[in-house]
Amino acid sequence: MDLAVTEMTNWAVDLIDVRKTYGRRIQALGGVSIQVGRGEIFGLLGPNGAGKTTLVKIMMSVVRPDSAYGTVLGRPIGHRGKLARIGYLPESHRFPGYLTGAQVLDFYAALAKVPRQKRAANVEKWLHRVGMTQWASTRIRKYSKGMMQRLGLAQALMNDPEMVVLDEPTDGVDPVGRRSIRELLIELKRAGTTVFLNSHMLSELEMVCDRVAILVGGMVARQGTLKELTDHTLEYQIRCGGDVAALTEKIQGLGGRCEDGAVILAGHDPQKLNALIDVLRAGNVLIDSVEPRRFSLEDILVEAMGAETGAGAAAAPIGIARHAT
Repeated sequence: MDLAVTEMTNWAVDLIDVRKTYGRRIQALGGVSIQVGRGEIFGLLGPNGAGKTTLVKIMMSVVRPDSAYGTVLGRPIGHRGKLARIGYLPESHRFPGYLTGAQVLDFYAALAKVPRQKRAANVEKWLHRVGMTQWASTRIRKYSKGMMQRLGLAQALMNDPEMVVLDEPTDGVDPVGRRSIRELLIELKRAGTTVFLNSHMLSELEMVCDRVAILVGGMVARQGTLKELTDHTLEYQIRCGGDVAALTEKIQGLGGRCEDGAVILAGHDPQKLNALIDVLRAGNVLIDSVEPRRFSLEDILVEAMGAETGAGAAAAPIGIARHAT
């Protein structure tokens, strides 16, 4: 395996052409390249089996890639010295049920080599930051799933890491808890901590991430800032105050369709939109509103999955680059 170090940049994670095959046939990663800026919140998303967990485990030196180039926190992939500067919350974490929350955090602080004189203060600080102070002395066996998630997040932060890698951090957490976790992630970013999120909760990622990468079939299908990926009009919805049935043929001729008393025009084509409005006005149809609907992360993910399987490949909007395969 080639562990060549890339040129030092402002990237916290700079991975190039990461490949991993299990056995002889199961390709988990087929040449993945991602970059995560220092002090940003980065989201990794994709369908089940896309290779997200394998990529995270390679970053954390848990799984060895077949081949890869690049760095994590300035150290080559596979270098374990970087791990002391990273906090990690795996998706299916477990803590001994007979320990209290405070005892668990003290134990992990010791594992992370937090100085003994700082451990108690760190335990208190992170319990408070994740909203678990009142359950500090409660045994883990009495914790709910949401409480376990919040304790796991505190565990990942015990060593005040430069980067924290979180796998499904809000899974099982109630809406109030999810909001507090989002606020904490934003605070970490402001303090200069790099946050790497692996989650299927697209709405959560959309609210906090600066940049995202979408994995489909072990390949990067999309990567960029949220603005770059979502700042494209998916369709226009023209709300009408009259019957448009008589104009159906003309509407369809311009690429529109009638739906629930509105006229829908897919894509971003101002000329077609203006022509469609002219047709409606000429037909004495009152126009109540014209509303653009933009891409969400869900739209991007569905479109990327369709492109990977060949369905909808021709319908990709201008400005969203396809990953060359």
